[in-house]
Amino acid sequence: MRISAAQRTENENRIRAAMDRLLRGEIPSGGKCDIKTLAIEATVDRTAFYGTRPYAHLREKFERRLQALQQVGEIPDPREAQIARLKAENAKLKERLAASEQTVDELTDFRTQVLARLAAQHEEIVHLRESAAGTSRVSHLPAPRTTVIGTCS
Repeated sequence: MRISAAQRTENENRIRAAMDRLLRGEIPSGGKCDIKTLAIEATVDRTAFYGTRPYAHLREKFERRLQALQQVGEIPDPREAQIARLKAENAKLKERLAASEQTVDELTDFRTQVLARLAAQHEEIVHLRESAAGTSRVSHLPAPRTTVIGTCS
């Protein structure tokens, strides 16, 4: 079905108005900032935006404007913004988790080394005590004297 020039102009105006609303972040419930939602909002058949159809140039303009907004960090679709934020948060949490795992590994290695050193030192002490008990050159010190402290009256 052919449309008149006036109808085509009216459709283009509706598409441009819907495009502006979507790019401002006025996304309808259940919609996204995409061609499908643009077509629904402008009450135009979605296939009219593709190939050599009459509104392909408006689809290209919409996609360029959307891409330009995304490049400067603005995401008009709240769902897409939330997804981007959650992905960034997820990446940060993965980095923190990796750092924590590395710290745990380092501390576990340190603990193992410390326990090995303590065991070696204990073995050395036991060996020295045994060798000291077997020699007569070692003299034992007398036990410390205990003194009774009197009270002044």
